[in-house]
Amino acid sequence: MSLIASDLSVQHPLENGFKLPPLALYVHIPWCIRKCPYCDFNSHAATPELPEQDYVTALLADLDLDLVHVHGRQLESIFFGGGTPSLFSAQALQTLLMGIEQRIRFSPTIEITLEANPGTFEQEKFAAYRKLGINRLSIGIQSFQDSKLQALGRVHSAAEASRAVEMARQAGFDNFNLDLMHGLPDQSAEEALSDLQTAIDLAPTHLSWYQLTMEPNTVFWSKPPLLPEDDVLWDIQEAGQALLAQHGFHQYEVSAYAREKAIAQHNLNYWSFGDFIGIGAGAHGKVSDPQGRIQRTWKTRQPSDYLNSEKPFLAGSSTLAAEDLPFEFLMNVLRLTDGVALTLFSERTGVPVSALQAGLNEARQRGLLSTDPKLLVASAQGQLFLNDLLQIFLTLER
Repeated sequence: MSLIASDLSVQHPLENGFKLPPLALYVHIPWCIRKCPYCDFNSHAATPELPEQDYVTALLADLDLDLVHVHGRQLESIFFGGGTPSLFSAQALQTLLMGIEQRIRFSPTIEITLEANPGTFEQEKFAAYRKLGINRLSIGIQSFQDSKLQALGRVHSAAEASRAVEMARQAGFDNFNLDLMHGLPDQSAEEALSDLQTAIDLAPTHLSWYQLTMEPNTVFWSKPPLLPEDDVLWDIQEAGQALLAQHGFHQYEVSAYAREKAIAQHNLNYWSFGDFIGIGAGAHGKVSDPQGRIQRTWKTRQPSDYLNSEKPFLAGSSTLAAEDLPFEFLMNVLRLTDGVALTLFSERTGVPVSALQAGLNEARQRGLLSTDPKLLVASAQGQLFLNDLLQIFLTLER
């Protein structure tokens, strides 16, 4: 008997305009070699022997319980995040991918991304990952300077970072992202732009370039390092964006830059208020049903609890109230520099566009939103002051 989820789905919009959005899958693998001092993700230092088989079994059992959210849709993308998913063997990921495809159809053009560390140990697996059908890597570089990598608590060297890119290319990955941070401890504008130029010279198809921030429940939060002054951070941001544009990288989201046709489909679905099932320790999801009810879900965080068959995978869920939907939607789509069609608001929320009208009028009058009546897109000023733009709609809710 096939395990593939039922094909019963709503193909036509409801009277309120709601349509089931595209569906993606997020898989969280929580282990890493060492917890970085700036990281607030659900990650845990790995033991010498990872419980790969048990965790894959748990992931598929978790997914079985979430098949009720599929509603006949196919998977448009899969993203393996962490932690460090590249700590898992190709054999474990093969078992997992086969199990997923037995349960949910894959789109013919599915994007499957794996987050990877640049360390030599992970590089050796790249070719095997590619043979599994994983067609996109996201490599956590962060910096090409050894002193900065040490300050960030990273376990790879600058040389390994550059080598990882070449290994990815040799393994057959023609689509890969490099994660790079700026505003690092004691970093000058020249050092930040040197890092960025080095990344560009390695010719990735996508760059995630973002500023280091101090997050609660991290080592850096309790013992903050000396960071660049605000005027230096501004200079880095301005010069870096110009450099990326000069080399053909289009900024499509606040911290995401892509060459032509290389926009990350998983990212785009997320920021467009699409659906994604989240499986794994601490994974979050956002799922809709054909009647337009939208839920957020979150799974139990501790790997030991997640692997305990006597404990539930689901830690909690909440249904989004109609009055919260406008802000939830805008908090996502306004991060997209090209915005979205205004009609997408009703398609993804079931709420009439008229609910936004007062906020749209004020935002346009203040120059924070494009005056194009068919689009929801922040103006250049609105992108700089995104919190101010969102505050307009948050105030209207109350």
